[in-house]
Amino acid sequence: MGQIEVAEALFAIPMNEAVVHQALLRQMANARRGTADTKTRSEISGGGRKPWRQKGTGRARQGSTRSPQWRHGGVVFGPHPRSYAQRMPKKMRRLALRCLLSDKLNQRQLVVVQELSPKEPKTKEMMGILKALGAGRTSLLVTAAPQANIVLSTRNLPKVKALPAPILNVVDLLNHETLIMTVDAVRAAENLWAAQAHSGGEQHDSQA
Repeated sequence: MGQIEVAEALFAIPMNEAVVHQALLRQMANARRGTADTKTRSEISGGGRKPWRQKGTGRARQGSTRSPQWRHGGVVFGPHPRSYAQRMPKKMRRLALRCLLSDKLNQRQLVVVQELSPKEPKTKEMMGILKALGAGRTSLLVTAAPQANIVLSTRNLPKVKALPAPILNVVDLLNHETLIMTVDAVRAAENLWAAQAHSGGEQHDSQA
């Protein structure tokens, strides 16, 4: 176990549950496809002929068999393709990430390693690495850039995910108990999100 200096602007932020919750809802909403669709009476084929004459039958007047009250008729207030996308200021999105990274450190769920470089893309080897690091039930492996061997080694592990630092996100941080980052990934995260913060120049010692 050693030490590494990290930016306080990224790893010493008090938790803001409201911002984290809003960022979570935004990401989940933006992932929705919104392709559900139903047909109105004007979109259903057929029904062009009046089913019976207007008067004299004793039945209610009808103009088409594609009216909503008919079987196989149109849907009145059904869903149609739409966008569920939500907007959120960039500062708030970054704050949510910084809050979660700080929380991982405070909860002792952050592990920083010099590098993650399995010799071969083998699941068994990756399981050994995670066991040696004392990873929890679910683990998120973050590297500075995509690494094929790590991605291939983790894809058969249902509770382990690997991704590069630039696409680190709120959902993955919340869904994984242990966060494992390489030193280069920490530096990349600092360059991405700590440089813009008010206290970005402050640093403190943290055990990795």
